[in-house]
Parts: sequence; C-alpha cells; structure tokens
Amino acid sequence: MLKFTDRGIYCVPGDFYVDPWKPVDRAVITHAHSDHARWGMKRYLTHHHSIPVMRHRLGEDIQVQGMEFGESQNINGVRVSLHPAGHIIGSAQVRMEHRGEVWVASGDYKVAPDGFSEEFEPVACHHFITESTFGLPVYKWKPQEEVIKEINDWWRSNAEKGVTSVLVAYALGKAQRVINNVDHSIGRIFTHGAVENTNVVLRSAGLEVLPTTLVEKETSKEEVKGSLVIATPSALGTSWMNRFKPFQTAMASGWMMLRGPRRRRNVDRGFVLSDHADWSELNTAIKATGAENIYVTHGYSTIYSKYLREQGYNASVVETEYEGETDSGESVDA
Repeated sequence: MLKFTDRGIYCVPGDFYVDPWKPVDRAVITHAHSDHARWGMKRYLTHHHSIPVMRHRLGEDIQVQGMEFGESQNINGVRVSLHPAGHIIGSAQVRMEHRGEVWVASGDYKVAPDGFSEEFEPVACHHFITESTFGLPVYKWKPQEEVIKEINDWWRSNAEKGVTSVLVAYALGKAQRVINNVDHSIGRIFTHGAVENTNVVLRSAGLEVLPTTLVEKETSKEEVKGSLVIATPSALGTSWMNRFKPFQTAMASGWMMLRGPRRRRNVDRGFVLSDHADWSELNTAIKATGAENIYVTHGYSTIYSKYLREQGYNASVVETEYEGETDSGESVDA
C-alpha cells in the first residue's frame, strides 16, 4: 500500500504522501516540525493543533484541513485516521487501512507523558514505520519529574548567586515542555524571540503555555538577573547572550546522555530531556503495535533494524530526509 519514494512516503491507492519532503498535491502531516511539515504542498491534512504553527511557518494561505485524534476520513478508498504520537503538541501517528491491510506511519514519537503533549497511544497494525533517533541501549531516560527537579535545582542555585540561567531547547515542543513544568516561584522566565513567537501562536490557538517574557533590545541585565532564559540552540555563542552576564548555560536534549555532544556545544550543564522515545520505549511501542513488518527511518536505523530482525521482526531501513533531534544541538525544530 505504501511506497518509499524520492518525494516521500507515498500511499498508492490513496494517492497522497505522508510527510513528503518535495512538493506534492496532497500531504498528510504527522507534526509541525519543519523536517516533516514543509512548504509547497497543494493540500495539507494534519491534527488541528498543528495548524497554527504550520500557518505561522509556512504561510497563512496554505490549504490545510484539521482532524481530531480518532476521527477518520476516506481518501480514495483508504481509511485514514490520526492517533497521538506524544512527540510534541498535535503530533500524530497516521493509520492507513485499505482492503484489510493496515499501515501506521508514526512520525516522531515518545511514550512517556510530558504534561503538555497528547499522550502516545499504540495503534495495532501490520506494517509500522518507526524512527530510531535514540535506537541504542545506552539511551535510557529518567522520569521527567527527576529531570525537571535537576533543572529547578540548577536554576535556584544560580539565582541565589545572582547568576542568570540560560537553557537552550527547541522552540516548538521542548521549550513549552520546560516552561510548563519548571517551578515558576524561583523567578521569571524570559524567552528568545523564536521561542516566544511559538508561545504566542500556541496561546492564540487556546493552548496553555505558562507566562513568559520576551527578551527585547531594551531588556536590561538587572531585569534578567537570576531568571531562567529559554533560548534556541543557535543562540549559544552569539552576542545576544552578552546581556545575561554573569550566566550559566545548559541544554535540554537526549544527546546530553553522552559527553561528546555536550562538549561540542560547550554548555555548563546538560539535562537529559528528549521528545523522542529511548531504547526501551522504542521496543515497547513496536511490540504494542503487533506489527511484523517494521520500517526504520532516521537515527541509528541500520543498527536498530538489525536488532529488530534478531528479535524476529521483518525489519528494514528506509532512507528519508527527516532529521529530528541532531547530536550537534542544531535542528530543524529550532
């Protein structure tokens, strides 16, 4: 039913693509990160929570239709429905059924709840397309509450010394997850423009993002002293950071599990907080689908597909242009 083409994942009987990376007539989009939701499609179909950010990034004039989770529609004889992926707000798995055959394209996903995104739901299928961003046994996440406590303790300690805490996180997803879970009694939370623009879009759509203040040219050093600043990875090492001196830097990312990425980013602290499934969550999610045929995309795809074959799955690597969370800290999600 699905073919992996140079334009993206193509549903043959339905004549549509899932997260295509080249312009097509009809695209079903798993989520609003820009490696999955790209400009140039004639028609988009996605979860309605993804629409505001897609319009913000791709243009107000895009032709986009929203769906609810669990709702289905018939596209040229293919029954299409969306189901929570847990990656970021509005992220969806795309279920496609045709003549009794069921495929699920999961996009990016995580299994553990984060208090902001809709929680992941396994979807039974015959064929499952999975990411493998953290598809190695070394990647094992702590419970979110433990990581948030580490962030709070770091921020509180800095604030007591009159030091500003600059935490870098992707503008869509990770930033709101941090903002909505940290302890606001410690101090004010300031944001980089890319983060605040995303916050404004989400709030305008009726989604709850707790209070933040945009860092502007007029923002003084005294005003931000002891506060938490949420910035994008690209802000590190730029003159924009000078107004926060003295400051400490940290990054929230699954890659902070390893020393190499933290050293390359030259941050003072690393907090292991990812919007992707870790090793055990990947395995749990795949098992829950009941699928025998697994198609592994971006990440440790070769290693992970080999492991799945050893477990008895019919697993293969699929080449795509999805990037997800990169180990350099730079990302299309920024």
